[in-house]
Amino acid sequence: MWKRFISDYFNFTKKERTGIIVLLILIIILVILPFLFPFFIRQKPVDVTPFKKQIEMLSAKQFDTTDKYAKRNYSDDNFQNYREPDEKRGYLKQIKGELFYFDPNTLDDAGWKRLGVKDKTVKTIQNYIAKGGRFYKPADIGKIWGLHEDEVQRFIPFVQIQNTNNINGTEIKLHETKPYEKEKFAPAVIDINTADTTILIALPGIGSKLSQRILSFRDKLGGFYKVEQISETYGLPDSTFQKIKPRFSIHNNSVHQININTATVDEMKAHPYLRYALANAIVQYRVQHGMYILVDDIKKIMLVTEDVFNKIGPYLKVN
Repeated sequence: MWKRFISDYFNFTKKERTGIIVLLILIIILVILPFLFPFFIRQKPVDVTPFKKQIEMLSAKQFDTTDKYAKRNYSDDNFQNYREPDEKRGYLKQIKGELFYFDPNTLDDAGWKRLGVKDKTVKTIQNYIAKGGRFYKPADIGKIWGLHEDEVQRFIPFVQIQNTNNINGTEIKLHETKPYEKEKFAPAVIDINTADTTILIALPGIGSKLSQRILSFRDKLGGFYKVEQISETYGLPDSTFQKIKPRFSIHNNSVHQININTATVDEMKAHPYLRYALANAIVQYRVQHGMYILVDDIKKIMLVTEDVFNKIGPYLKVN
């Protein structure tokens, strides 16, 4: 069986053998072809003479001791090199002047020169002061154009600036920084019985839907008689109510009242605190016992507990 399998597997037709031979020839040509490119494609000769001349010029300039920028100093400790300062460009060794306590706002030309400051820098300082400029703290002298860092550090310990200065005969008081006092903001208090949706939406956590629900609940009740009633609004989280509670007040305690001697069941059951069962009980008691003399008379009805009466009492009347 194995011999038959091998024979069938390696047995090729004439077309298959021809295809295999052609494929092998193509593979061999593709492998050899890159090695034949140099024989068919000749590279143009590159003249490197100009490049060598440039290298020689740079090398000659590097070792030219007459070039003022070629001079370098080397430190054996950190191996960092740096260029020697060019005396013609103003990097001369600074002259050490006499140190004394001074006020830069009132010091004259002679005083600055006594400190060792160059004439050009002294002129810059005087022009600055003449135009209304002044120094508020010792470190401000570091802003002077032409005054080097080592001079600034040398002068700062001797700078003494007075609270008031007399510059060019004019007394100037230096700027005094006053502590910033944050303005205290007192949020406006809202009368919940007169507020509209625009005012309510501005409160934290109250969107258009909640504002509409609060006003709808207020209208069905006939007005709020205490701020805590707002928390009964459907969908109003207690956390949100606690945030906005201090913003509400009730300036007008008058609410719409229902006359329990004349109102029908339908009229009373529309109130959120009464509903059908309680409204029907009030009407039935009135039919059986006559008109109510006082609002407190509804306490005689079994459904009206003390808590229920305290809740609905402000919305009822007898005449």
